[in-house]
Amino acid sequence: MEVSNNSGCLYVVATPIGNLGDISGRAIEVLAGVDLVAAEDTRHSGRLLRHLGLECPMLALHEHNERERLDVILERLAQGQQIALVSDAGTPLISDPGYPLVRACHEAGFRVSPVPGASALVAALSVAGLPTDQFFFRGFVPRKESARRGLLAACEQVAATQVFYESSHRIADTLGAMCEHFGGRREAALCRELTKLHETVRLKPLRDLLELVQSDGNQRKGEFVLVVAGVPMAATVDDQALQQVLGVLLDENLPLKQVAAIAARLAGVKRNHAYRQALELVERKTR
Repeated sequence: MEVSNNSGCLYVVATPIGNLGDISGRAIEVLAGVDLVAAEDTRHSGRLLRHLGLECPMLALHEHNERERLDVILERLAQGQQIALVSDAGTPLISDPGYPLVRACHEAGFRVSPVPGASALVAALSVAGLPTDQFFFRGFVPRKESARRGLLAACEQVAATQVFYESSHRIADTLGAMCEHFGGRREAALCRELTKLHETVRLKPLRDLLELVQSDGNQRKGEFVLVVAGVPMAATVDDQALQQVLGVLLDENLPLKQVAAIAARLAGVKRNHAYRQALELVERKTR
């Protein structure tokens, strides 16, 4: 839908992820001039506004009430008001609330304007020391173990760099699961408390990062971004060899588990990976 002729506008404003000095001059200008700030947590964002010496009406907009508040915000935009959308930290919508509102604004014909700034995703990529020409953002790792393992299993053979968010309560468990799925030798960057006082960035094999957080309680505190290297190109070659070995063994009508075990040993890959590849081959043959 084309943008409406009225002056109502939703500004999507990035705020600091830690260091308050990272807020941009334009963000301050926008926050000073809007009629309303829609905030994930009004108490948290209220402290930021007070730090900046700003006063502005606020409206709580979070994952539990976002769809209920859409009509209120759209009505105010229809009146020509200027509204800023902010999350607790970083860029809204990046693993934060805001998507339904932004979508609704586009559908209603209101202008949506970005005010770029801090993002934990981009900050971590910039310091990780891993390729950034291609990457996948996976967001927060699922809390339930079964869902977490399902996600990591789907990510095992991705060649591009992958980025995950994680909390202090689950960082050790997630690193352990990544060692199982990606292999302990896979490189990763553990980015903790970015832009804050106790910021640390460690680029090491996953098994070393796991040992680090297990041995040092301080490295289990704070907010984490995990940047994981993609599967090495050599693994792609290994997969080609694996497919050939599996094809020969499956023709011998051996049990699938035995096929996977033999193929994994011959091709130098993990048994569970060989088993999944064997299943896919069997499914393709039976179609």
